[in-house]
Amino acid sequence: MTRKTDDILSRRKFLIASGAAGLTGLAGCTENNSNSESEPTEASGGSGDSEDSGSGSESEGLSGDINVAGSSTVFPLATAMAERFQKEHSEVNVNIQSTGSGGGFANYFCTGQTDFNNASRPIKGEEQDQCSNNDVTPVELKVATDALTVIVNNDNDFIGEGLTVEQLKTIFSAEEKPTMWSDVNSEWPEEEIEIFGPTDASGTYDYFIEAILGEEGPGHRQDYSATEQDRTIIQGVKGSKFAIGYMGFAYYSENTDAVQAVAVDNGDGYVEPSLDTALSGDYTPLSRPLFTYPAKESLAKDHVAEFARYWMENSTSKEIVADEVGYVPLGEDEKQEMLDKLNSAIEEAN
Repeated sequence: MTRKTDDILSRRKFLIASGAAGLTGLAGCTENNSNSESEPTEASGGSGDSEDSGSGSESEGLSGDINVAGSSTVFPLATAMAERFQKEHSEVNVNIQSTGSGGGFANYFCTGQTDFNNASRPIKGEEQDQCSNNDVTPVELKVATDALTVIVNNDNDFIGEGLTVEQLKTIFSAEEKPTMWSDVNSEWPEEEIEIFGPTDASGTYDYFIEAILGEEGPGHRQDYSATEQDRTIIQGVKGSKFAIGYMGFAYYSENTDAVQAVAVDNGDGYVEPSLDTALSGDYTPLSRPLFTYPAKESLAKDHVAEFARYWMENSTSKEIVADEVGYVPLGEDEKQEMLDKLNSAIEEAN
């Protein structure tokens, strides 16, 4: 591994680890609170220049606060973008809170308390209604593609090549709720399945239901260890040979020595989760788009509009999105589509 790769991985591990640590003042570094519901924390400082800064002389002298809530999956990407933006605009404070997609919409964004909500699935109809009732107009912007990743213990030697979609459905279904691995496959051990995963406030939870269980299906079983802390999922699966869980790819990619990813067979053979298989479309049905939603009303403020533009203009950055955070960047056509949508919203806001 090259020194540059070591530096990138160390920085990404810092973002996630410090997020779990809560409110910690670190001069010149990121203060964040990934995967917990608490007061927003400030992402400040940062290092490294983006491929396309997106900030020109027209945005000189920006100042003010930007409040962001929502998805724990999008949190590391939002933090990376905020750090770079604040390096260029030291009078802007981007306060990022990780609450889960649904928790962010319901408790912060749609009540008018935040300028952005990050989400690992599209906004729901009832959330749109809540926003509308509070005069908040969400603008949907795709920021990256993720490969939702199923993980098992490193000592798990019985699932073989991986799991089929049907086996995943059996394991996580509220209807079947097998207690033993042998209930899923008679050749597997008569050992209790220990399940770890996100809470129902998480977009990752919602997407897993949509992709694996089906929205019209029996739903997700509730007799499992639910948490908004991805590190707790990692620790739980690491601690038991018979555990299983799921999360966004970026968190798994920081813990490849602790747990193993499961290849998934959707009928065309087993496919490992990776940036390449997510980009190619081979990793189905668990590759998914990631979003941020600025409020159109907030885009009337110059510093909010410029941060949104900065994020979109850097959404194609391999350095930031792929190498540092661990997601698939947008293509040039997608980026332009998102920028056009954003600029139209900014014009309407003003």
